[in-house]
Amino acid sequence: MGQGRILVVDDEEHVRKSVRMVLTKAGYDVVEAEDGEQGINAIKSGDNPLMVDMILCDIRMPKINGVEAIAYFRSQFPSIPVVVMTGHPDFESATAFLKQGVLDYLAKPVEKDRLLAVVQKATKQHILFKS
Repeated sequence: MGQGRILVVDDEEHVRKSVRMVLTKAGYDVVEAEDGEQGINAIKSGDNPLMVDMILCDIRMPKINGVEAIAYFRSQFPSIPVVVMTGHPDFESATAFLKQGVLDYLAKPVEKDRLLAVVQKATKQHILFKS
């Protein structure tokens, strides 16, 4: 078993690809979704919901945006840590997300070491919660 499974929800393919490369090299299993709708469908597919150890989610996306997707993830899967990753950071939305239980708030482009530190913290928290 690897370090954990991460759901990366972002409409920018180059962002998903670079995040996947960093996390895969670090031993994580990465599942990608290009918008909130795909992310929600991925996590609740079939009779067996996708088991992930954390969710990295962008905010500004087509179809279902990050605000709506994160609200869904927090209500349906409250034990799974969610980290916001946005190219449009602002203090008010960061504060609002953290009050909703989001674990962290990252501004893109995310520095590799910061990404790994946050993902490691989140997956450890979730694995401890599961056991």
